[in-house]
Amino acid sequence: MPDADFAIHPVSPTLGAEIRGLALSRPLGPATVSALAQALDRHLVLVFRDQALSDADLVRVSRHFGPLDKAPITENGRLHAPGYEEVYVISNITENGRPIGALGAGESVWHADMTYLETPPYASGLYALEIPAEGGDTGFLSMFAAYDALPDALKRRVEGLSIKHDSTTNSGGCLRQGFAPPTDVATSPGTVHPLVIAHPTTGARALLLGRRPHAHIPGLSVAESEALLDEIWEAAVRPELAWHHRWRVGDLVMWDNRWTMHRRDPFPNGQRRLMHRTQIAMPVARRLTGAA
Repeated sequence: MPDADFAIHPVSPTLGAEIRGLALSRPLGPATVSALAQALDRHLVLVFRDQALSDADLVRVSRHFGPLDKAPITENGRLHAPGYEEVYVISNITENGRPIGALGAGESVWHADMTYLETPPYASGLYALEIPAEGGDTGFLSMFAAYDALPDALKRRVEGLSIKHDSTTNSGGCLRQGFAPPTDVATSPGTVHPLVIAHPTTGARALLLGRRPHAHIPGLSVAESEALLDEIWEAAVRPELAWHHRWRVGDLVMWDNRWTMHRRDPFPNGQRRLMHRTQIAMPVARRLTGAA
């Protein structure tokens, strides 16, 4: 039993649960941490409403799930909260003519975080400090459900294939520092992963798509790869499989980056949005493995 009382309420048939009755500003006991980790494993996305968290609280809570990465280098440099290199600032706000955060106000397309790395991060936490009056919602998609949604013929076609994940641009379409715009997806920089991966405990299969722009399936011509990826994405990324979170100030959302994708709706650039995010590294023992 957890050492703090809370309730778990699923929010959709495919993924996501709201955790009610837990104040994350208070210390969490080991039984509660274990129960939350199990809930994240099961539901893939956890929502904690009405929290009042400092950056120190956000780091403390996130570290219960694993060691934290530093904020990534973005199109605007490494933007982190003052005094907390682990807290990545996502915002469209500018101060003294300079952006205080990354990703602006535009759409972020469906993606998993940093799959261009050999070992992508395990999970993330995103905490809402300011939200716009309209737009800026975040959608989540279970990649187990996405794989299950493929027609049987398409499942047979993707069996044993790999996919190269582009490392030149981010989910907002901005060029990463130090990279040139890709001109040939077959030769542009990226990391190759299995297209279908298996859960290490249950064996359940999931797609590892990463992000559509500039992806390539090695061994296929660019035209063949583009056609197959379009077919996979059309079959897998369906509205009925996704769940969208409508933000309120004080929300903390945590998601398992290995088995989900997420996206962000655009919002008016004249409206402020300020989010603080942590990124939890994947333990070596839990690396992605190709489906057998």
